[in-house]
Amino acid sequence: MEIVYVYLKKRSEFGKQCNFSDRPADLNIDIPPNPELAAQYVERNPVDMGIQCSVSMSEHEANTERFEMETRGVNHVEGGWPKDVNSLELEQTIRFRKKVEKDENYINAIVQLGSIMEHCIKQNNAIDIYQEYFNDEEEVEVTDEASSAKTINVFRDPQEIKRTATHLSWHPDGNRKLAVAYSCLDFQRAPAGMSHESYIWDLENPNRPEMALKPSSPLVTLEYNPKDSHVILGGCYNGQIACWDTRKGSLVAELSTIEFSHRDPVYGSIWLQSKTGTECFSASTDGQVMWWDIRKISEPTEVVILDITKKEQLENALGAISLEFESTLPTKFMVGTEQGIVISCNRKAKTSAEKIVCTFSGHHGPIYALQRNPFYPKNFLTVGDWTARIWSEDSRESSIMWTKYHMAHLTDGAWSPVRPAVFFTTKTDGTLDIWDFVFKQSDPALSLKVCDEALYCLRVQDNGCLIACGSQQGTTTLLEVSSGLSTVQRNEKNIAFSIFERETRREKILEARQKEMRLKEKGKTEGKDDDQKDKELATNLEEMVAKAEQEFFDIIFTELKKKEAEAMEKKAKPKKQSLEMDEEVEEDNTGEEEGGDEEKSA
Repeated sequence: MEIVYVYLKKRSEFGKQCNFSDRPADLNIDIPPNPELAAQYVERNPVDMGIQCSVSMSEHEANTERFEMETRGVNHVEGGWPKDVNSLELEQTIRFRKKVEKDENYINAIVQLGSIMEHCIKQNNAIDIYQEYFNDEEEVEVTDEASSAKTINVFRDPQEIKRTATHLSWHPDGNRKLAVAYSCLDFQRAPAGMSHESYIWDLENPNRPEMALKPSSPLVTLEYNPKDSHVILGGCYNGQIACWDTRKGSLVAELSTIEFSHRDPVYGSIWLQSKTGTECFSASTDGQVMWWDIRKISEPTEVVILDITKKEQLENALGAISLEFESTLPTKFMVGTEQGIVISCNRKAKTSAEKIVCTFSGHHGPIYALQRNPFYPKNFLTVGDWTARIWSEDSRESSIMWTKYHMAHLTDGAWSPVRPAVFFTTKTDGTLDIWDFVFKQSDPALSLKVCDEALYCLRVQDNGCLIACGSQQGTTTLLEVSSGLSTVQRNEKNIAFSIFERETRREKILEARQKEMRLKEKGKTEGKDDDQKDKELATNLEEMVAKAEQEFFDIIFTELKKKEAEAMEKKAKPKKQSLEMDEEVEEDNTGEEEGGDEEKSA
C-alpha cells in the first residue's frame, strides 16, 4: 500500500486536553404543550411502517455417536481366468496353473496374500453373518403416513393490474429461487397500462421480488439454463425469443428479430443438452418449431412445420401448445397441439417430411401439458380438456391409462421427479390433484383447494418436496407435500413398470382384435358385393314397377275425374235450356195481354 499524502501538525496546535467528569443533569429549556398547534397538523391514517421480515435462525451443536466399523468376509467363487483359457476344461486349467507356479514372483505373492486372507478368514469364523437374532419377535406392520400438503409461501404479483402466472421455472442450483412469467393470454383483451415485467422470487423473501425481467412484450414462458444458472430464456407474447443474463441486470441481453420469429405467442421453450449449453428450441400456435443458438439469436438455425399431411404447408400446420424433450433421447421431441393431437418428431431425419414420425390423438381440446416419465421415458403424460392421460409409444391407437372426466378443465400437469407412480394436475376451480396410481387409480390420492381462482401452471422441485402453482390473478403458491409423496416406496419402480407393461399389452390386444374385426368386415363386404348388386337390381326393379303402377293409377284417376266433370256439365245444360224456354213463353203471354188491353181501350 502506497502513502500518497502526509499531514504534519504539532501537538501544541491540537488545543487543550479534554477532561471529562460526572455531574448531575441540567434542564436547559422547557416548552409546555400548546393545544392550538394541533390544528396545524393532519392525522396520518393509515400509517405505513417498515418492519423487519427475516427468518429467525439459531445455532445448535450436538455430539454424534461414534461409528464403529467392522470387516466381514464374503464367499469367493473361483475365477479370473484369462480369455484364452476355458475354465471348464481341466487340462487347460492344469496347464495354466503349472505355468504360473513356475513364475519367480509366485511365492512372494502367495505369502503376501496369505496373511491378508488369514485375517479375513478369522474374522469370518468369529462372527456368523447369516445368524438370525430376532426369530422370536413378530413382524410389525408398517403403517403408511396419510398424504398431506401445506402452504409454505405465497408470492403475489406486485403490479396493480393483476396478470396470469403463465409459467414457472426453478433455479437449477439448490432451487433457492423461482422465476415466474406473467402475461394476459386473453386475445386482444389486455388492459391498458398493463406491465410487461416478470419476476424472480427468493423463497425466503415473499414480500418483494429479488429481480425484475423487463421484456419488450409480456413473457409467456420462462426457463433457467441448466448449465448456467445466470442465463434465462423467455418466450414473448409477440413471438420473439429473449435471453437474460442476471449478472448484467434486468434488461434483455439477446433478442430475436421479429421477421424471423414466431407469428403467435411462444407457448413452449426448452433448453437442449448440448456441449455449449447455448442451444434451445421453441414452439408456438403458428405451427412452427424453431431451434436457436443464443450466441446468434437473430434468426433460427432450423425450422420444422407441424403439418401432419407432410406437405409442409404452414396453413395446414397444427398449433403447438406444449413441448417435451428428453436428454436421453436427443434426436426425439414431442409437441402437444391445439387440436388435441400429440406429434412425435425426429429432428435428425433426412427429409422434412420424415421428421414427423407418428401422432397420438385422444383429447378433445388443446394439450396444455406434455411430459415423459423421468424413470420410464417410453411412457408420457398429457393433460387437456377434462382428463389426464398416460401413453406408451408402443400403443398409438389409444392411451393406456386415463383419469375420470372432471367437472372443471385441467390446465397443467407434471410427473414427480422422485416417485415414478405419482403425478400432479391443476384445474380451473383452483384445485391441485395429486395422483398415485399404485395406491388408487380411480380418484386422486390427495385433492387440495389452493385458491379461489383458476390455477394455470405448476412446477415440481427436483427433490419432489415443493410444488409451485400459479393462478389467474398472478398469485404463486408454494406447497410442501408429505414425505410419503416425496419418498420412493418399496418396490414402487417395479410395480409401476409392471402396471405400464400390463396396460400396454392390454391395449395391444384390443388393437389387434379391432384390426381383425375390420379385416373380417372388409372381407364380408368384398364377398357380398355381387349379392348386394343383385339385391340392388331387384330392389330397383321393384321400385320401378311400383312407380309405374302409381303413375298408371294416377292417370286413371285423372281421366275418371275429367269424365265426371263432363257428365256434370251435360246434366247442367238441359236445365238451362228449359229455364230459357219458360222465360220466352212468359214474355209472349205478357205481350198478348198488353195488346188486348189496348183494343179494349180503343
